[in-house]
Amino acid sequence: MAGDNDEIFGAPPRKAASSHEIGQNLDDLSVREIDERITALRAEITRLEEARSAKQASLSSAATFFKPNNLS
Repeated sequence: MAGDNDEIFGAPPRKAASSHEIGQNLDDLSVREIDERITALRAEITRLEEARSAKQASLSSAATFFKPNNLS
């Protein structure tokens, strides 16, 4: 209900808290919070590596398909 009141009174929408920002100050985080962020960042790295591999495979496939025939 508080969100409804914010919209009625013209309060700016709240920004969702991000799990981590690169270069963020880590002094106020607990060991558990740091571990959670490490886990999340490792999962994101894995996701990025998988996306990169899929794109590389697609590019390689396209390059093979569109490779000009060497008619020497």
